[in-house]
Amino acid sequence: MTTADGNGLGVLDGGQLRLLRAVDAVFLRLAREWEAPEFRYPFLMRCQDLDTFDYYDNFPHLGLAATRLDPQRLGAHLAAGPRPVQRMPAAVMEPAAFALPSAACYSVYLDLAGSRLSGDGVLRTTVGTCFRNEDHYRGLQRLLGFSMREIVCVGPEDVAKKHLLRARDAVTGLCAALGLEVSLEVATDPFFDPAGGKAKMQRLFPVKEEFVVGGLAIGSVNYHRNFFGERCDIRAGAGTAHTSCLAFGLERWVHTLTARFGSAGAAVAALEDLG
Repeated sequence: MTTADGNGLGVLDGGQLRLLRAVDAVFLRLAREWEAPEFRYPFLMRCQDLDTFDYYDNFPHLGLAATRLDPQRLGAHLAAGPRPVQRMPAAVMEPAAFALPSAACYSVYLDLAGSRLSGDGVLRTTVGTCFRNEDHYRGLQRLLGFSMREIVCVGPEDVAKKHLLRARDAVTGLCAALGLEVSLEVATDPFFDPAGGKAKMQRLFPVKEEFVVGGLAIGSVNYHRNFFGERCDIRAGAGTAHTSCLAFGLERWVHTLTARFGSAGAAVAALEDLG
């Protein structure tokens, strides 16, 4: 049984956890087929690195920071009561140098900073716990902290675009095999100035498309053009690297497949039948 409170804190029971792992195993098979090695990155990121990506300009409403508590100030606060502490005041906190990221792919670009890649580019996959300071939460559909699996491509423009097309076909095929009615919906890309030339290009080649089932986005394909390549000084072939990624919210897949098959166990069986 899953529980979640108004702060977006959810719990997966044993059956749901098995389903989450089974879903992730399907995505990992995709990564292996595409020869995308798996990496594990730190849970935290430096605030200065996120600022390199204009994160705080574009996502001020989502930002969450991790900070050290000053023991002396904390002790004085606890002594003053009341207990238990419902909120930790800023007065007992040190300035935050680290952030809780809202997407898993940022660390891939930072890890490749300064790289000079071949014309084939590189693929990597990673799973991370991501955090979003949303204005509301709802069960497994919208959580404060959730699991995100991504398969990321960094390479020349044509390579990055081909990754998107292959990813789109793979996910729509997977949804069809599972009997999910999925629609591909264009979303906005806040990294680009809506008045700028890149935003106008978006009409010709969308930069973000979401896989939507029953009104819920369970994944997306994202094309960042050369944004991260420029910010991280990554070159591929003869020019600045372009990047694209396929992203899945694993808990949302648990919710969606449980609704589709009636139980977490039946959903696991359906995934196993895929081979």
